[in-house]
Amino acid sequence: MKAYFVQIKCELGKAYQVATAIADAEIASEIYSTSGNYDLLAKFYLEPEADIGHFVNEKLHKIKGIKDTYTIITFRAF
Repeated sequence: MKAYFVQIKCELGKAYQVATAIADAEIASEIYSTSGNYDLLAKFYLEPEADIGHFVNEKLHKIKGIKDTYTIITFRAF
């Protein structure tokens, strides 16, 4: 499995609803609230051959209240 992190910017006042929707969809291994430019940080594990672009577009962007995302692709865990 390969780890990806996605920073999520939510519509104003929607961070908790978005976090709950992601958790209910059971697609993320961890979800954190954050400060700064983004409201949430979610960690996803996908099979190495999976396309992260399709995953984000098909699974994450359909969740109401998400305004913007920034995907971080990881290479190696230490």
